Amino acid sequence: MNSPAAPSSRILIIGAGPAGLMAAERLAVAGHRVDVFEKMPSVARKFLMAGRGGLNLTHSEPRPCFDGRYGEAEPVVARWLDGFDAAALTAWADGLGAQTFTGSSGRVFPTAMKASPLLRAWLARLEGLGVAIHTRHNWIGREGDNWLFDTPEGSKSLKADAIILALGGGSYARLGSDGGWVRWMEENAIAVRPLQPANVGLGVAWSDILHERFAGHPLKNIVISHKDRAVRGEAMVAAYGLEGGAIYALSADLREAINTDGHTNIRIDLRPDLTVEELERRLSKPRGKNSLSNHLRKTLHLDAASVALMREAGPLPDSPQALAAHIKAVPVRLDSVQGLDKAISSAGGILLDQIDDRLMLKAMPGVFVCGEMLDWEAPTGGYLLQACFASGARVAEGVADYLQP
Repeated sequence: MNSPAAPSSRILIIGAGPAGLMAAERLAVAGHRVDVFEKMPSVARKFLMAGRGGLNLTHSEPRPCFDGRYGEAEPVVARWLDGFDAAALTAWADGLGAQTFTGSSGRVFPTAMKASPLLRAWLARLEGLGVAIHTRHNWIGREGDNWLFDTPEGSKSLKADAIILALGGGSYARLGSDGGWVRWMEENAIAVRPLQPANVGLGVAWSDILHERFAGHPLKNIVISHKDRAVRGEAMVAAYGLEGGAIYALSADLREAINTDGHTNIRIDLRPDLTVEELERRLSKPRGKNSLSNHLRKTLHLDAASVALMREAGPLPDSPQALAAHIKAVPVRLDSVQGLDKAISSAGGILLDQIDDRLMLKAMPGVFVCGEMLDWEAPTGGYLLQACFASGARVAEGVADYLQP
């Protein structure tokens, strides 16, 4: 890591998540005086929570397939990735002592499998670069060129040569990203798409049996299909419905379908590695005194939760042919979306036509935005954090360009 150059412009960054801290690091290295303001008592709380189950930093999937994970926002996010892609993020994390590795799924993790060691090393680096981090500083608005904060010491009014807003989306409000900035943007004629839950569970009207006996059971190595899309992965039976990676990968389409029609249907292939013909052959074996459930368990290794899921659509077919077809396409009706407070991330945000290539608001020269405040979404699997980090790197370039004489 290069040492900071002689200080030049002063930059205020509001929000101390991955996007804001990445922007702070890049700008401090470039020689700017950087102050980061965070309303919570400590920084990067959502980042730390993401690391509890194993910090999935990014994914090894090659581009342009990687870019396609961002849907409608692909052209914009791809430009961020051009400047800070998965290889760059991995090298950056390794430089902080994370010693990343790529799992069998292609996901990239630090060997510690959590965020706290990486964050500690990062904060030490930022301190060495002269970045000042101010916690318990709640941004409350702007008066002319003055940016206003509520702090434990009272109100503060600050000026800067450039401002970066990195306030996050609308999920996990208790960790700081509550979407409170939306109203301010709208009051200042900045167009915002309403925040909606993304990477979130979906409601199913389960029978009492499934609800009471199988909530919390995983459905492993399945394929979930919705209209013309199919995703392989895992899901979890929840008391309210379904959640998990395969559901999250389809969540944007599923959410929109439910918002439009009030419900939508998916099909679950419980044995994607076996053809219908092979399933039929195995199911045709005599089952003797075994119940149908035991027959399914012994011949196809279908557990009780999977069989219960199959029964949700009605009595199981008698013939091997019909039963095989059912296993390959178990129908499930989804009728609701869990709220933002249950979502891993949020969709919506500042419309991308409101910013220029530097991530500066067109209507507010000198004011930049990054991270989940912008209107993009992605599935879990490393794509969320990758885009946040990449947008932080991109906005730092944009600010540096803006401040050039």
